[in-house]
Amino acid sequence: MRPTGLAMDLSPLKESRDFRLLYAGFLGALIGTLMTTVAVAVQVYELTGSPLQIGLVGLARALPLVAGVLVGGVLADRLDRRLLMLATRLPLVAAAGALAVNALLPEPQVWVLYAATGLTGLLAGLGGPAMLAAVPALVGTGRLAAAGALTAASTQFAALLGPALGGVLVAGPGLAFCYAVDAAGLLLFSLALLFLRPLPPPAGEGPDAAAGVRRAFGAIADGVRFVRGRSLILGLLLIDAAAMVFTMPQALYPVLADRHFGGGAAVVGLLYAAPALGALVGAVTSGWTGRAGGHALIGAVLLWGVSLVGFGLSANLPLALMLLALAGLGDLVSETLRSALLQHGTPDELRGRVSALWMVQATVSPALGNAAVGLLAELTTPRSAIVIGGLVCLAATLAVAVAFPALRRASLATPADPRTT
Repeated sequence: MRPTGLAMDLSPLKESRDFRLLYAGFLGALIGTLMTTVAVAVQVYELTGSPLQIGLVGLARALPLVAGVLVGGVLADRLDRRLLMLATRLPLVAAAGALAVNALLPEPQVWVLYAATGLTGLLAGLGGPAMLAAVPALVGTGRLAAAGALTAASTQFAALLGPALGGVLVAGPGLAFCYAVDAAGLLLFSLALLFLRPLPPPAGEGPDAAAGVRRAFGAIADGVRFVRGRSLILGLLLIDAAAMVFTMPQALYPVLADRHFGGGAAVVGLLYAAPALGALVGAVTSGWTGRAGGHALIGAVLLWGVSLVGFGLSANLPLALMLLALAGLGDLVSETLRSALLQHGTPDELRGRVSALWMVQATVSPALGNAAVGLLAELTTPRSAIVIGGLVCLAATLAVAVAFPALRRASLATPADPRTT
């Protein structure tokens, strides 16, 4: 029975044992990953004293992640998705273990941090599309919005808990203990995957279809052609880019805390936490999203942009935090609906490849957004950069909404029409 109020729809967890296993494992592993992100940044800075090296470690993860996602999208449509998730999660345990061993050495090696981080990005990319593409099979197409909201809620919860817990562990038991906890969480996730039912590829596909580099690239090209030929899917990707590029203010939080809000690390922490808190509020009141569609998505992205414009103009910390929370709420609703509409409008035999393209954009767009806002801040001021970015977001969102009528007409309440999607 579908919820009729605002409360989060928990039906995917209640109705699907396999989704419960996947969800619990994903949440635990994500908390560990975010703990390790903090620990790696701290250790790199301890070993090198260079903030640039911290940025390079992030790049060492992002580039293999994108490459892995492109190949992983092909494999997710050719192989059993459960086995693919297992094959890419078990080696992550070894990577976290290597970080723990390295941290215990008298002279830890920086190259181990780079190698483990790059391997982690590659494996996460290879297995990520399979995880996204498995959800419709586990919950059914009628529960996609609910499953998306649950996943987004767990992501925001992990974003609140993971970094804080990582900082506590690094300051207390130490780096090696933090990495070991991450390894244990990844091992538990792998064990949970063992109990999932098989998730074979769609009819007509098979392992031998993945043989050969030319076939792999041809399969990726099929996904790109599908996106280009479906105005709804292309519109979903473009509205995501409109929301992210020029409007990612995280890189400016330390500067804003110091120059405009008169605080230090505590204020920086509040700025980082506020969007996640707003997103959690959005997630627990997301029951309505299962009946929503394109208009709600467009409105959510506009809420994100308007909130960031207000944040850039605000000199009052409580008001700024409230506006960031509103931005986080808009981002949560937007992410939930984008993901659900994407899966809803994509045939099963292409979901892996289209999910891969979506993951590539989800990785690249925020990185470009942070870089663009940082550059704009150098040319103007941090607050001006955020305001300009928010205005660009609003203009780009309206342009996409006008240019793609299929996006405005899209609805999760009705079957996807292949002629318009």
